[in-house]
Amino acid sequence: MNVTIAFEPPRQPQVLRLLALSDAYAASLYPAESNHLVDLEALEKPTVRFIVARRDGDIVGCCALIDAGDGTAEIKRMFVDPTARGLKVGKLLLEALIGAGLDARLGAIRLETGIHQPEAIGLYRSYGFTEIPPFGSYRTDPLSLFMEKRLS
Repeated sequence: MNVTIAFEPPRQPQVLRLLALSDAYAASLYPAESNHLVDLEALEKPTVRFIVARRDGDIVGCCALIDAGDGTAEIKRMFVDPTARGLKVGKLLLEALIGAGLDARLGAIRLETGIHQPEAIGLYRSYGFTEIPPFGSYRTDPLSLFMEKRLS
């Protein structure tokens, strides 16, 4: 099965389906106040690079890199369809995000993830992300883990 990665607009039916699956998954793990999701309109801003993974033409994963305007960007909405897990889609998406950050000459890429997602945390750590204090508008949350990868 061939998986391709490309920058595409987020407003597509298959992306909306993934975002709904992502919302439901996050809601099953964390209370609303610990879910820091961005909506479709936020993903359509010019400061966002939105990436999709396709398997045989179908969208099976997505993620966004949101430029913070301070030399950093944040990963948001990284999600892989459960039917595509095990195909290394998460690695392909993360590599594309890091590449986009390097192309944009960012100093760092940051993220917030939940403590009940060991696979995601392991993936980020394997690519050199390390724990940092809350950044931007985030506040300390015992259910959140904040990470960063320095690019320069």
